[in-house]
Amino acid sequence: MAQSKTSARTGTKDSSSPVTLKVLAARLNLDPATVSVVLNNVPGRSIPESTRERIRAMARELNYHPSFIARSLRNRRTMMVGILTPVLSEGYHSEVMNGIFEQLIEQDYFNFIATHRHRADLVAKYPGMMQSRGAEGILAIDTHLDGPLPVPAVSIAGHTAIPGVTNVLLDHTAAARLALEHLHALGHRSIAFMHGHPDSSDSESRWEALQAAAQQLGIAIDPALTVHIDEDRTTPELGYPVVERLLRQKRRFTAMVCFNDVAAIGVIRALHDVQIRVPQDVSILGFDDVPYAAFHSPRLTTIRQPLHAMGALAARLLMDQLSGQGEPKAEVMVAPELVVRESTGAVSGRQGK
Repeated sequence: MAQSKTSARTGTKDSSSPVTLKVLAARLNLDPATVSVVLNNVPGRSIPESTRERIRAMARELNYHPSFIARSLRNRRTMMVGILTPVLSEGYHSEVMNGIFEQLIEQDYFNFIATHRHRADLVAKYPGMMQSRGAEGILAIDTHLDGPLPVPAVSIAGHTAIPGVTNVLLDHTAAARLALEHLHALGHRSIAFMHGHPDSSDSESRWEALQAAAQQLGIAIDPALTVHIDEDRTTPELGYPVVERLLRQKRRFTAMVCFNDVAAIGVIRALHDVQIRVPQDVSILGFDDVPYAAFHSPRLTTIRQPLHAMGALAARLLMDQLSGQGEPKAEVMVAPELVVRESTGAVSGRQGK
């Protein structure tokens, strides 16, 4: 039996096509402009509440939805934002995005996300694609931007000065001093350091800040105790193999400054597997303070980067630009915090064996 089609002219729904504004207005015996004002919540029009409710009820009955495209053409606003991120992963990126989502939802913005895996060709291509699909602005997370974007943008952990882009940054100078002053006060002098992967936006800035802080505190950075992350991972596997290599070389150290919390958890596991205790034998200090850092065993001492707050701040800065509230700033700095838990302690007699 052939499926019957209902007639919009008679007021019943046609399953093969959406109901139009004109059809809805005809059913209500109202002017289409009046129906549009009610369904699009246009302020300043005096329409009786009974009429408004009748329009809403009929729209629900006919499953009518206002045309977003038509509305955006009229007011020249799409209320859409594009988000650029290397990956969708638990921890750093998800915490930043949760802060972004909180602000966008509050201000009735829609978002869509593009992941680029740090591929330069995708980072170059995606902003234009986002603009062509209606993005009024772009929020970039841990992304190497190297030139102007077609729309206003805010970059979280962006370290390159680009016209039209606001960089939301952690104060890495302060973060490095907090980390090394803490270990120095505990008596650590033989400290291993972890240099981040080149794809991470914060890698070089964090390393330069650690070098400067070490020099100020009289802590020697031994190249033999400096490990480099050579794989772009978002799991504890990030830190496990680099410390394995250090241990195979019989290097002695009493503490390690890890690039992030995920790597620190991998380091702790690698040490545990060869019966090196944390913090009794080696102290481990992480970075970021991702949610599970406080629940790992031992609970992780770390430098807190307010990721959720940074995402929310970035979203607010972008929305201010899009609404014309003030001139965009080139850079906004955020303060770090040392969170002392269980993975660091005073130097012991074992000296990292």
